[in-house]
Amino acid sequence: MTHAHFWLCDMDGVLIDAGHQVDGAADFLARLRATGREFLVLTNNSLFTPRQICETLSIHGVAVERERLWTAALATARFVVDQRPAGSAFVIGEPAMHEALAELDYPENPIDPDYVVVGETWTYDFEAITRAVRLIDAGSAFVATNPEPTGTTPDGALPGCGALTALIERATGVAPYVVGKPNAVMIRDALAILGAHSAETVLVGDRMDTDVRAGTEAGIPTILVLSGVATRADLAGAPYQPTRVVDSVRDLIAELEL
Repeated sequence: MTHAHFWLCDMDGVLIDAGHQVDGAADFLARLRATGREFLVLTNNSLFTPRQICETLSIHGVAVERERLWTAALATARFVVDQRPAGSAFVIGEPAMHEALAELDYPENPIDPDYVVVGETWTYDFEAITRAVRLIDAGSAFVATNPEPTGTTPDGALPGCGALTALIERATGVAPYVVGKPNAVMIRDALAILGAHSAETVLVGDRMDTDVRAGTEAGIPTILVLSGVATRADLAGAPYQPTRVVDSVRDLIAELEL
């Protein structure tokens, strides 16, 4: 598996965790580069722009170029553009989501949008949530960047995109279409960006419910690292299993040969 030419790597829990570099992350990426492997960092995080994420990774000693990063915000923007090229969206989220749509020249529309797009946000704006509910009731399609109910910070958990969409779903009776992992849409995007085939690719992640499930459904071998969310106890009874389990990406470095 470690001889795969293309690598999809989750970010939180795999490269960085709780405000610090995961043991061996920088050396792991350096080894991928040194052996000519192509890789893409995938993250369901839609709070930050690619530039902000690259800067944060750099601060922690992990160098990732902008073109090697694919976020749930970018994937969601690409999805709505592909589905309804002449459409528009009402957005709840941080500048990262707004910027992703703007880069594709997709207009925002608070009156009669084709989509209500919800991403992670630092501020739960009751007026915006109410508008989202009324727009969905009026027929706008409901799309979310990712399913996680919580995010992690050095100070503890915070409400995630899944928590906000649950509120809107409860009010409307409409469940969102989630673009980020485990949806295979995000994996197909990544394969297309790399020019890769699933048979030549491996996915590294720290969550069973998003990373391992996404790889399984896309037919890609998966490596679960225990440096983030998942523990070995999570494997028991799970309907899908990772192809391999390691403590962290440091365990893979020595195996990455030409």
